[in-house]
Amino acid sequence: MMETKSWKDIKDSVYGAKGTERRDALERDFEGFKVGLLLKKAREDKHLTQAELADLVNRKREYISRIENNGSNLTLKTLYDIVEKGLGGKVKISIEV
Repeated sequence: MMETKSWKDIKDSVYGAKGTERRDALERDFEGFKVGLLLKKAREDKHLTQAELADLVNRKREYISRIENNGSNLTLKTLYDIVEKGLGGKVKISIEV
């Protein structure tokens, strides 16, 4: 019979334990992915197309698409522009140490 593994167990066995370089890279990439999904949902909630949002923040539609699909290369300035100028929202950032 196969043993059922949790997602944490799978990440530990494939990427290493928390605190290892490979696992930390996975976690950072995942956080970037989540930012992209949050921006996409906010855009859709405002009933904007990618092209309309891009026009509001002086970017190309393709750039908005890349961010929504992988937000890891997003600068803070661009994040603020998209959220505040494009979506009329506010950015809240927290840091854990």
